[in-house]
Amino acid sequence: MQPDFTLDSLFQCFPANPDQPVIEPVAPKFVPEPYRQLLVHSLHMTVTVEEFYGSPVDVRVLEVAHNGNDYARKILLALQSDERIVQYGIVQIDLGMLEPKVSHEIVDGKTPLGRVLIQNNILRTVRPIQFFKLTPTPTMCEWFGMKEPAETYGRLGVIYTDLAPAIRVAEILAPISPLM
Repeated sequence: MQPDFTLDSLFQCFPANPDQPVIEPVAPKFVPEPYRQLLVHSLHMTVTVEEFYGSPVDVRVLEVAHNGNDYARKILLALQSDERIVQYGIVQIDLGMLEPKVSHEIVDGKTPLGRVLIQNNILRTVRPIQFFKLTPTPTMCEWFGMKEPAETYGRLGVIYTDLAPAIRVAEILAPISPLM
């Protein structure tokens, strides 16, 4: 798996893309707070959003594309405390780069990816490769419980397992109220 990719290439894993937003790349220093603290780092988003919101998250798998060792899924992360959706994401994984037990847990779709990797002590490095801003699509607005779209931010990244690029990810945060 090559570490260079685009949001378009992740969406190509799925035949219909009604939820693909138009993005505008942003330099890390121009990502505003609190988005900067949530995105501009080399940590798993699962852990980061749980700490920010003070609640564990559950994964909701929206769509899966699975062919041999090539596995992709669209997901939402929902707070356990109030079931609010705080993140939308797409992940593409080379399952052949992971132990079968770990691959099975990921494909099972019951646990967020970051938690699976952490709980299985997988040697991993998260490398963000692009930050961006966007206006959520109508589908995303529905997921995020928004009446009107509001600007938000996201990132593309590669997760290396055992020093090899095994996972590509796009992570888009739900818009955050300035009162948080």
